[in-house]
Amino acid sequence: MLKKIKQALKQVLESSKKKIDFKNISYLPRWAILCFDSVILLIALITTKIIVGNLQNINYIYLSPTSQEFIVILVNILFFILFRTYAGLIRHSTFIDAVKFFLASASTIVTVLIIHYAYFLITGSVLFLIPQILVYAVISFCGLFLFRIMVKQVFEVYLNYNHAESELNVLVYGTSENAIAIASALRSEKPTRYKVVGFIDKADKNKSKEILGLPIIHLNRKTAVLLRIYKAQALILADNELTKEESISIVDNCLEYNFKVFRAPLISDIESNTNLSNQIQNIQIEDILEREPIRLDNKLVAKEIYNKCILVTGGAGSIGSEIVRQVANYKPSKLIILDQAESPLYQIQLEIKNNFPNLLFEAVIADVRKENVIDEIFKKHKPDVVYHAAAYKHVPLMENYPSEAVFANVLGTKNIADLSCKYNAEKFVMVSTDKAVNPSNVMGASKRIAEIYVQALQDKVKEKQNVKTNFVTTRFGNVLGSNGSVVPLFKRQIEEGGPLTITHPDIIRYFMTIPEACQLVIEAGAMGNGGEIFIFDMGEAVKIIDLAKKIIRLAGFVPYKTMDIKVIGLRPGEKLYEELLNEKSKTLPTYNDKIMIAKIETYDYDFVSGSINELVEIAKKEDKNEIVKKMKGIVPEFLSMNSDFETLDKKVV
Repeated sequence: MLKKIKQALKQVLESSKKKIDFKNISYLPRWAILCFDSVILLIALITTKIIVGNLQNINYIYLSPTSQEFIVILVNILFFILFRTYAGLIRHSTFIDAVKFFLASASTIVTVLIIHYAYFLITGSVLFLIPQILVYAVISFCGLFLFRIMVKQVFEVYLNYNHAESELNVLVYGTSENAIAIASALRSEKPTRYKVVGFIDKADKNKSKEILGLPIIHLNRKTAVLLRIYKAQALILADNELTKEESISIVDNCLEYNFKVFRAPLISDIESNTNLSNQIQNIQIEDILEREPIRLDNKLVAKEIYNKCILVTGGAGSIGSEIVRQVANYKPSKLIILDQAESPLYQIQLEIKNNFPNLLFEAVIADVRKENVIDEIFKKHKPDVVYHAAAYKHVPLMENYPSEAVFANVLGTKNIADLSCKYNAEKFVMVSTDKAVNPSNVMGASKRIAEIYVQALQDKVKEKQNVKTNFVTTRFGNVLGSNGSVVPLFKRQIEEGGPLTITHPDIIRYFMTIPEACQLVIEAGAMGNGGEIFIFDMGEAVKIIDLAKKIIRLAGFVPYKTMDIKVIGLRPGEKLYEELLNEKSKTLPTYNDKIMIAKIETYDYDFVSGSINELVEIAKKEDKNEIVKKMKGIVPEFLSMNSDFETLDKKVV
């Protein structure tokens, strides 16, 4: 024991020479806490003697404990050991520690009284003064507990002061149970990242009330004004009853005045092993799309996919990989993920292996342009449902390399569609694009030719009794976050310090999220009976310059001040706006009001097949003008824009 005390003193002397860092100070050993508590007992005993002495007009010459009083302290320490009062961490003391001290003090009183009366019965003498014992018990209990409260408060004050500069003053939007629980949890986190200064409520009946000692603020003016009045830098949206329109209005107002906006999770969704602050999410651009989120009914999907072999081409791409994730949830008998990109394919392989350990799946490196290779894959696995997402989609690149667009988008689709027929797949679902409507570029035209072939093949299949394959096409607009799309480009440009680049101040686009796009593809596969082109109600088009401004504000910058936006001009083949239908097309409704069937003119199979074969042969010669000229012959509405191929339009009657 003496050796340990010497070592402790040595450590104290050495540490006294260094600057104390309370944040990183080590926890005290248990024996040291027990020594501190013993000292508090000694102080409580001396204080008791002074109080009792003054009450009884007794002047003590010495305040040091007597042998009888040492017995009391010893009994108290024994009960400390029994109830393990020293085992808790002082800076994290709770109500449980108070209960332990109360039990130790009560047990000490009972034990001392037993000793006192036993001694009195044996000797007839008084061992302790009963009032002194009771006063001692109260003072020692208060001293022990207050000591822990003081230490805890010192650490909290120090840590809060140390992190005061990094704390973000926030208002919580909402007064529901979820909002209160979020605010309470944020206040209890150490160190704190968010300092809640009040709650915003739409109802005025609560404006004079408080929650957690914080004011409830009536929403009687713009949210940004309230944030400024209460000196808050950010808003946490915790009201789950907000409509999409209300959320967009609030977020736009806050971003306009450079206030940050966060979205709080549901308390039921919070991961217990994760810091809550890390689960308070930044508002994402998909949260402020000017339409309600699309939620598709997937009741038919389970029937279509469960216990069947599914093939996804382009399965490592942004769309294909999400189709793979969603299909995996429906427990297919086998899942074939096909792509020619090695690294992304490896990544999705690892993800599926980790998230679906019981799923039978295979990652296959192959090129849809190589019919003989794809034929072997079909022969081996005989897929029941094929989702065809493999394609080249970048407009400027395909404008420069039209032959590659023909090989990947036209020939690749023809190969997969033909083999689906050959091996009697139940469904072939093609992923198309709104750029196939009145195409103005090579990429859009190649996808339109692929659509034409798939529809023509469906008509031919109907004539045959022994082929059961149904061909379905889905057509939608731009996808947020997909590879090469505008949002990742903007985010990368912000990381690089700007400026953000747009091609034209008036350019507009329809947007949807990747999960929405893939839900459409999967449900269309379940819904389709063959030959349909499904289009999507994508709401209002978004002006790209407005999208750029919102992303800049979401990143904490000010458009044109701290982050510039630069107009660089339209790229080859790029339209100011995209369409989901041309003027000759009409739509039919489905049971889902977000999905429609486009009634589009169909082509004779022999003409389309022969034209595609000719197009492929021309593409092999790498003559760009001849390739595009042939594509315009197959798709008369293909009129090039902002492209070298515009001259060819004059030659097409």
